[in-house]
Amino acid sequence: MDLLLVFVSLLLIFLGIIGSFLPVLPGPPVSWLGLLVLHLTKAIPMDYVFLGITLFVAILIFVLDYIIPSIGTKRFGGSRAGAIGTMIGLFVGILSPIPFGILIGPFVGALIGELVFNQSDSQTAFKAAVGSFLGFIASTFMKFVVTVIFLGLFVYKLFAYGDVLFVWS
Repeated sequence: MDLLLVFVSLLLIFLGIIGSFLPVLPGPPVSWLGLLVLHLTKAIPMDYVFLGITLFVAILIFVLDYIIPSIGTKRFGGSRAGAIGTMIGLFVGILSPIPFGILIGPFVGALIGELVFNQSDSQTAFKAAVGSFLGFIASTFMKFVVTVIFLGLFVYKLFAYGDVLFVWS
């Protein structure tokens, strides 16, 4: 049973890392669930302080994920249409065969969103698209760093208790 829980935990942490790039999957909370499942094994003792601190960080990052891109968009003169265009561009960029589509898509999506829905001139739309893109990149980087730290904590917890590799009942 412990082996199954460790694999489920690792799967959740990797899904969280993937979720740091995909807006449909909340990366840090999913990775935190992986840490929680790890603590449900018999080999790893339940550590409420550890789980509480990491839960706080996961929730904080989850909330900031919605705030940071809008701050970037607003600071550079963008609108809600630019932020929505960023998310649509992200999906298109992920699915496209273009190299670095995941980076190009959000920028182009924000630019199109500003040009089409706000009827902005190209210079204003470009500036707003840059702001939206920078907010998206900052938010994604922040989520990625936290989920990789959660992976490191998983590995540390797994190997700090040496008997976990031998107790798979």
